[in-house]
Amino acid sequence: MTNEVAVVVGASGAIGTTITAELVNSRLTVIGVGRDGAALAAMEVAHGEHFRGCIADISRDDSIEIIRNHLVERTVAMVVHAPGVPVAGGVKSVATEALVAACNVKVAGLLRLVRACEQAFRPGSRIVAIGGHYGFEPSPYAATAGVANAALANMVRQLSWAFGSSGVTSHLLAPGPADTDRLRQVLRDRAALNGTRIEEEVAAMRADSALGALTEPRQVAWAVKMLLAPEADALAGSSLMLDAGRRRGLP
Repeated sequence: MTNEVAVVVGASGAIGTTITAELVNSRLTVIGVGRDGAALAAMEVAHGEHFRGCIADISRDDSIEIIRNHLVERTVAMVVHAPGVPVAGGVKSVATEALVAACNVKVAGLLRLVRACEQAFRPGSRIVAIGGHYGFEPSPYAATAGVANAALANMVRQLSWAFGSSGVTSHLLAPGPADTDRLRQVLRDRAALNGTRIEEEVAAMRADSALGALTEPRQVAWAVKMLLAPEADALAGSSLMLDAGRRRGLP
């Protein structure tokens, strides 16, 4: 393992696995954080010495020390916060505890990740959070994703000011909707509410994009890799919309 690493929370998820592969291809060693030890072990086999699993639950404060213990004598070039949150239905039916849990994982989880890694940051290190389209375009069908990702955008901006004087920049990537199993569950819920077929809902969601497309995990991984460049300092605190031309509002 090299002394300079990237730490990826949600490394074994649909988007996290693609991000991890891109970072490994960029010659970074990745510390992959997640709860699924078997999935992390499989990634260690796939990536060899360039990946190490870290079993930790980012929704708990004890994850801070667990992650920190994997960073002894290492420098952190980038942290990527990409955990998934449960799909809990629309705003009319979502349980209030599901909203609390989503914010704990997405927002408080990012803060735990930063606190675990901050002593290993150096000028030019990146804090990257994966948010989502629904944080900027609220939908009554995706309550947890909308509320948690909206709060995440605020947290990223706060971190930008808190760490900017040290040369550490914070960034939010807002993909989506991304073509993953999680999205398909959202669309199944929407179809049940609307009395339609899931194929109709997929077609309607594609039609909401100027390109008639859903975002792909590889496109999110490309954006993460782009942030490794020193020129990305100019994007400090910003939210990058990776939505295939879905938003209509300004800015």
